[in-house]
Amino acid sequence: EVQLVESGGGLVQPGGSLRLSCAGSGFTFNNFAMTWVRQPPGKGLEWVSAINSGGDSTTYADSLKGRFTISRDNAKNTLYLQMNRLKPEDTAVYYCVKLQGPVRDADYDSWGQGTQVTVSS
Repeated sequence: EVQLVESGGGLVQPGGSLRLSCAGSGFTFNNFAMTWVRQPPGKGLEWVSAINSGGDSTTYADSLKGRFTISRDNAKNTLYLQMNRLKPEDTAVYYCVKLQGPVRDADYDSWGQGTQVTVSS
């Protein structure tokens, strides 16, 4: 059974940083691309970033380039999202999503339970 467990969310002041983690199990982690998706309160899902299976190809939502960094450690079966210079509009539930193949544009497959990020003073 595929399991994705996010952690690292919390309350942070504007301008602060957080690093989200997503531990994957139940599948061969290094065979699959991964993505982060977020859902702000009262809004729909927003795609954040994606990374290929090998970790050497990444892509970001235009509005987040330069502030967020996606990475993965295949030896630890873990996906990361480093978020810097956080803004109140980054407040959302962040989901880790396994894709159906090794490339960044594969279809979504399995979702984690989400972790809440709140940016507020």
